[in-house]
This record gives sequence, structure tokens and C-alpha cells, in this order.
Amino acid sequence: MTMPNFLIIGAMKSGTTSLYHYLKQHPQVYMSAIKEPNFFALEGSDLDFDGAEGRERISRWIKREFVTNIEDYRALFRGVSGETAIGEASPLYLYSPEAPDRIKRYVPEAKLITILRNPVERAYSAFSYMKRDGREPLEEFPQALQAEETRVRNNWEWIWHYKNVGSYYVQLKRYFDNFDDDQIKVYLYEDLRGDLFSVLQDVFRFLGVDDTFNPDTSLRHNVSGVPKRGVLSGFVFGRNPVKAAFRPLLPEGLRQYLSVSLKSQYLVKSPPLTPEVREELIAVYRDDILKLQGLIGRDLSAWLG
Repeated sequence: MTMPNFLIIGAMKSGTTSLYHYLKQHPQVYMSAIKEPNFFALEGSDLDFDGAEGRERISRWIKREFVTNIEDYRALFRGVSGETAIGEASPLYLYSPEAPDRIKRYVPEAKLITILRNPVERAYSAFSYMKRDGREPLEEFPQALQAEETRVRNNWEWIWHYKNVGSYYVQLKRYFDNFDDDQIKVYLYEDLRGDLFSVLQDVFRFLGVDDTFNPDTSLRHNVSGVPKRGVLSGFVFGRNPVKAAFRPLLPEGLRQYLSVSLKSQYLVKSPPLTPEVREELIAVYRDDILKLQGLIGRDLSAWLG
């Protein structure tokens, strides 16, 4: 049975959704229809997570979206028909302690792609994203940071681990300990924002596909922000049965276009992060960032400013 030969492993809220959609357009690339199967992080898990919506609702949603056994995972790639690069994008893999060993066991030769974002900005973006979708009950970011360790102990889903997800050195070192350096490609979020086409060319070369292909990059996917007030905002960003019913009736491309376009119309920028909270988080991440610089050979001093 076909298995992937590359994986986008993280980090969350760092541009992985956009990269997934750009790669999916390439004729020599096959991406799983489920964007985040999370198999290598969740194999054999009972998916009994908690969260703001309650354990039963969270677990029901996760069980519908994620894959926990190898047969169902292999089925994601039955549609492969001669593509050179076969992959999926599950940013939980970077955060998961179990994922590197499982990837090594099932697909030891896989190429691994990760995008790292300033962990302070990433944490605040994740909080804003959860506020956008009505899934974060606390009003202020500092409150959510204070609540994080209690939430982790109570087995809340990883999306609420705003601060912990940003310890990249610890997470990425697990991959460098398990895989050859030439199997791992690390980009910064700033690279995508600065010269997206050059990054895509480099990704295509890394995957061994035509690097002259130019995907449509006009849509920004999974953008964080604050919804405008109004009834329609709740419909656009919330989970509801009407949207679920229409999902299978629309072609995927049209569905993505409508979703991204509607969300962009009903979003405004989040308020800026306060200097006090920024300084507090920089202090938390400082040692990890300094170690990460050496691991990936990139100057990350801007993240400490």
C-alpha cells in the first residue's frame, strides 16, 4: 500500500495550511484529502480530549477528523496515480513526543518540512484564532496563558497549549536525533512572508518535482483575527450543522475559495500584544531560541527583540 514520502510536521499557526494548499496544486504532488490526519501523533489513541466546548463534543469532533489506525491512514493515499511526491500536513507532529519514533518506524525515508514562527507571535495568533472561532472562553490572552498548565493537566486539546507549542528546540531536536539532516527542511515564517515564490521553488526542489510550477497563492488560509460583530460572523466562523450539510455538496476548490473569502471579509486585525506580555513570553522562550539558532543555523535574534 502507498504511504507518504514527505510530511509537513509543523508548526501550528505558522503557514502550514497555506503550504498544503499550494503543494496540492502541483501536478506531481499528491496531498491527502484530509489535511491533518495526525496519525503519527495519535496512533492507537482513544482521542478522549477535553476543551472549552466540553469533553464529549471535542472528542466527537476529533474522532470525525483524525486518523488513529494504519489501515485508515493508508486509505488516504489510495488515489495516488503516479505522483512523485506524496504527502500530508499535520503540524501536531512537531509538538508530539511520540510522532518522530512512529514516523521513523513507518516511513523512515520520508522528507520532513517544518515552518517555524516567532513563538510569541505564534502563541498570540493561536489565541486570536480560537477567539475568532468562538472556542476560547477567556477574554484576554494573559488569562489564557495563566490557565494553560491547568488545561494541559486536564487533557485539553493541544490547540489550547498556546505557550507550550512554541518550545521549538526541544521539539525539533527529536527529529534531528531520529533522521538524517538532509531529510529535514526548516523554514521561517518570515521566509514565506518575504519571498514566498522562492520558498516554494526550494520546497519543490526538495521534493524532487518541477520547481518552475507557479501555484495560485492569492488566498491566505487560516488567518487569525477578530470577527466583526454581527449574526453572520457567528455563522461564518462557528461550527454549525448548516455548514456541515453543505460541505459535501460543493467542490473542494470552490468550498475553499468561499470559506477563505468570507472569513477575510468578516475579520479585522487583533489588537496588538502588550509589551508586558511580549517581554514575559520572550523570557520564557529565550533559552530555547538560543539553542534553536545553533540547531538550524539561522539568526533568530529578531525573535528576542
